[in-house]
Amino acid sequence: MDTGTHIVMGFTLAGLAHIDPVVATTPSLAIAVAIGTVLASQAPDIDSVLRLKNNAVYIRNHRGITHSLPFLLIWTVLITAAISLLFRDVSVLHLGMWTGIAVCVHVFSDLFNTYGTQAFRPFTEKWVSWNIIHIFDPFIFGSHLTAILLWVLGMVQPAPLFIVLYSSTICYYIWRTIHHYRKTLEAARLDANYQQGDTYYLIPTVSLYHWNIVKLQQDGSYDIGTLNRHLLHWNHRSVTSSTHEAVEHSKQHPNVEAFLYFTSFAIADVEDVDNGYIVRWTDVRYRHRTQYPFVAVVVMDNQYTPVGSYIGWLSDEKMNARLPVNYST
Repeated sequence: MDTGTHIVMGFTLAGLAHIDPVVATTPSLAIAVAIGTVLASQAPDIDSVLRLKNNAVYIRNHRGITHSLPFLLIWTVLITAAISLLFRDVSVLHLGMWTGIAVCVHVFSDLFNTYGTQAFRPFTEKWVSWNIIHIFDPFIFGSHLTAILLWVLGMVQPAPLFIVLYSSTICYYIWRTIHHYRKTLEAARLDANYQQGDTYYLIPTVSLYHWNIVKLQQDGSYDIGTLNRHLLHWNHRSVTSSTHEAVEHSKQHPNVEAFLYFTSFAIADVEDVDNGYIVRWTDVRYRHRTQYPFVAVVVMDNQYTPVGSYIGWLSDEKMNARLPVNYST
């Protein structure tokens, strides 16, 4: 989920902790738990500081080891220990339990997004993304923010309020999971060109009823489109990577290596320019209007020597502005 959603979920978990009689009857513990759940709801994303080094390192590692199984325990222990130094009289057991719950909720909720996490490291480095809920979900964010306001204003007691909130949230996740499954089956039924072995990936958007869709065909090509309620529309058919020699050379660039490590939905396109080539790798899962903003671009001269590169999120217009002057289009 996005940072804002993780923050509000940290506060609502602090409210939910009031179902624990020890927390509800010990003000100092309630404060310690609130600090713990908010910090724990952010801790796995501490890898965002890798942006300061470069985008390639960030993309390769974000939601990686910091979201892994060992770090569920590591974050819990570190945060609990730090808070216990400030609140020496509180129950470490109850503080650690709610802190650990917050860490687990963060990682578990990230699994439902398209970006994915390496949540099952060290057993596998596979990026797990269930494509069920958009990284920013208005219902989740809005309901949690509303509950926080009701709590802060003293309009509702925290225990019943947050029991209802999290029961509703769980039901929402279940409904979205079932809905995603049904819409995937519907996409196959609506597709006149369906072939046995085709795989459909529905990508959530902010809208409940609008999905981006990627169809992987047996020959390795992609159909890319949208499913809006019961209307299936294909924007691009049989998209494949270019077989140009520049594509193979681009794979040796650290930015492209990071890009391909992160995604298995990458397509390469080559543009011939006067002084060489521009290789654009795009992740076809991320489509905004008519563009694919998540890219890795390598600019090469005629001998395939890189003279410029970029990895990250940019529109085509901003991307062209970043290219070397002699190669911009």
